[in-house]
Amino acid sequence: MLKETPFTATHIALGAKMADFAGFNMPIQYPTGINQEHLIVRNGVGVFDVSHMGEFWVKGEKALDFLQYITTNDVSALTPGKAQYTCFPNGKGGIVDDLILYMYSTTKYLLVVNAGNIDKDWAWVNQQNTERFNVQLENASDQYGQLAVQGPKATEMLQRLTDAELAAIPYYCFREWSFAGVQGVILSNTGYTGAGGFELYFKKEYGKQIWDALFEVGKDYGLAPIGLGARDSLRLEKWFCLYGHDIDDEHSPLEAGLGWITKFNAKDFIDKDFLLRQKEQGLTRRLVHFIMQERAIPRNGYEICNAEGETIGNVTSGIMLPNTKQGIGMGYVKIDYKNPDTVIYVKIREKLCPATVVK
Repeated sequence: MLKETPFTATHIALGAKMADFAGFNMPIQYPTGINQEHLIVRNGVGVFDVSHMGEFWVKGEKALDFLQYITTNDVSALTPGKAQYTCFPNGKGGIVDDLILYMYSTTKYLLVVNAGNIDKDWAWVNQQNTERFNVQLENASDQYGQLAVQGPKATEMLQRLTDAELAAIPYYCFREWSFAGVQGVILSNTGYTGAGGFELYFKKEYGKQIWDALFEVGKDYGLAPIGLGARDSLRLEKWFCLYGHDIDDEHSPLEAGLGWITKFNAKDFIDKDFLLRQKEQGLTRRLVHFIMQERAIPRNGYEICNAEGETIGNVTSGIMLPNTKQGIGMGYVKIDYKNPDTVIYVKIREKLCPATVVK
């Protein structure tokens, strides 16, 4: 049996195409279609059901020390009300998962992890919680619902449902506040679309109340429900990584271009020595972003070749953009081909289709 979110029945009633995603029955697209949903978020406002994501609480006197050790980013740089993007190194040079870490205080943090990795991540953080740290861990994933309200009109629309001054909440910051008559909603200026907006966390029993309130005020803004298909195209257009495709247990944060969340000088952490050696010795492969030079769609798993037809890597994610009708993608290539403006070739049905590496 697939798991359900507080909104599963609503998605079905709206005619969504449903599918198994990380063990949940999730909407992939609505009758409007992925392309139109993508454009709605880019130009207006849309709402994603992301209640399948996982939430872990970390509490205790050594919560900061624990999180410094198990993540690559510098948690000590946070102050209460701030969040950061980070990842769990796996002790073998790869990545357990990427996540967002929310700071309430030096003794209380919230970790939001990927739906497909909840069990894996929970086992991992518990494994690292030795007597050295002895923090209190709580897997609250089954208690929370989450909606991502994204788009250039999102903040204005959401403001009608709260007296929290949303414009005063900076990017990657959050507040707990009353929203749509529900107390203690986490209003987080984050999202994985690059279109702006907020992510809302709340106890599941308030899901319908919040959904109905959003769509009541949303009548004036053209609010539409958006499926996971457009979520994928939007994040890829922004060059955001997707775990299981662009990052995984086999590639390091440095190879994935996540050196900016890998803070060597700030602390000791799992895989620090490995990653320092990798940095000093030089990478042999690197995740790159590319745009197709002709009308073609790069797909996950397609070979990437050089001009001589030699395989130099593989595509990890790719789509045809709904707005520009350009094929774009991400993939790992040999280090000599990582620089912007380098021409690479995606092998599509035995044809070498040229693409340009971009920053």
